[in-house]
Amino acid sequence: MPTLKLTDQQVTDLIRQLPPAQRRALLLNLAGDAAGRRQLRMEKAEAELRKLAAARNRNWEKMSDAEREDFIDDLVHEGRGCT
Repeated sequence: MPTLKLTDQQVTDLIRQLPPAQRRALLLNLAGDAAGRRQLRMEKAEAELRKLAAARNRNWEKMSDAEREDFIDDLVHEGRGCT
């Protein structure tokens, strides 16, 4: 199937031509896709944080929210000389 190349403005103009109900359905569909991808990213990030914690002899599951925040803050500032 051939691919149609459109600019962002052309896509926007086409969407605006849809009846309101179809436009709403399209936007909800796109939002749902984004939410699903967000959940997947969060799961991957948390799995990586578990690995990083284990590598530093920490247990992600037993850490409180405050401990997790401190742990992530330490990771972000690691090697920067920040205190």
